[in-house]
Amino acid sequence: MTDSPSQSILSSRASLLWLALPLIVLAIAAGWFVSSNPLRSFGTGAPPVEILTFERTVLTSDGIGVLVRAGGSENMHIAQVLVDDAYWEFTQDPGGALGRGQTAWIQIPYPWVLSEAHVVKIITNTGATFEHEIPVAVPTPVTTPGSLTSQALVGAFVGIVPVAVGLLFFPALRNVGRAGMDFLLSLTIGLLGFLTIDAAGEALELASEAAPMFQGQAMVVLAALASFLLLLAIGRRGGAPVGLALSTFIALGIGLHNLGEGLAIGAAFASGAAGLGTFLVLGFTVHNITEGIGIAAPMVKTRPPMWAFAALTLLAGGPAVIGLWVGSLAYAPHWSALALAIGFGAILQVLVEVSALLAKTDNRGLAVFTTRPVIAGLAFGVTFMYATAMLVKI
Repeated sequence: MTDSPSQSILSSRASLLWLALPLIVLAIAAGWFVSSNPLRSFGTGAPPVEILTFERTVLTSDGIGVLVRAGGSENMHIAQVLVDDAYWEFTQDPGGALGRGQTAWIQIPYPWVLSEAHVVKIITNTGATFEHEIPVAVPTPVTTPGSLTSQALVGAFVGIVPVAVGLLFFPALRNVGRAGMDFLLSLTIGLLGFLTIDAAGEALELASEAAPMFQGQAMVVLAALASFLLLLAIGRRGGAPVGLALSTFIALGIGLHNLGEGLAIGAAFASGAAGLGTFLVLGFTVHNITEGIGIAAPMVKTRPPMWAFAALTLLAGGPAVIGLWVGSLAYAPHWSALALAIGFGAILQVLVEVSALLAKTDNRGLAVFTTRPVIAGLAFGVTFMYATAMLVKI
């Protein structure tokens, strides 16, 4: 016996009522708490907790601009600004009190000196002070077609060129035997293992610089876990990915990692924390060549179309260009940490898939990880990445 239409409507309305009831009770309780303010009896006269995070610095001919984010328990009022221990006039946009999580630009008409270090200190109306150091004062780049083109060329040398060079080894790799294939796949695992550790370390470091309200460490862990599980579910829809599909996931993971690195590099160049030298750019190129080999390894027993190589190159290396653009023009530490965390999860996913492929394609199963070709590939992949990373750390 089925319910009549009127009974179904009544049942739906009852379900909605029971769903809304807890929310109504919560709203009533919150309204009573705010109106009655039971916390007033705990007042001791102590000032509220105040937190101010410096997220971006812009140096122009008009002076110094800093983007700050409030994170205290109550609204904050910026009362005074010092630069190099001298009081200076300033303007705040938007003006007035800063609520929790709110940002504002502080513009200071200070005649900064090229290549010199400066210290900006902000004092609130409660007397709390917050310092920000500008290690090397250089003009912040502005958005022009010429600057974007130059950054795109640097990003291409950092991300696209090394991946393309690595993929050029594909014809030579196709003739390897069983031992050679084991070596290539384990080299890929070593490469991905290093990138996983590198991405996790950089993400946690940047997360520590972000505003406390973002809960940097928790954000990194949750974003990485979500990225890992989502890509794992997508990749396993038709079984474990192999061939071009696995190479695509590897390129995606590397691309997300390169996006996060590009953000950090662009910000470092814009702030003057690092000089853009030829040695540094070539160091990144050498460091990332193995990424192309790692992308090619799962495809050596197949015949992918030519367009696939161009697409994989852009997928893995292209995000470095975007990262440099965004990092030099609109950088915030929590966004870089989030990008690296997502890259960490993506790389961890392909690390699992490549390891599964290596165990599956060899009759020895997990015992293959104790063989000489695999141990040699793992050692070479990690060692090469570690050694070349010393050329590019800034």
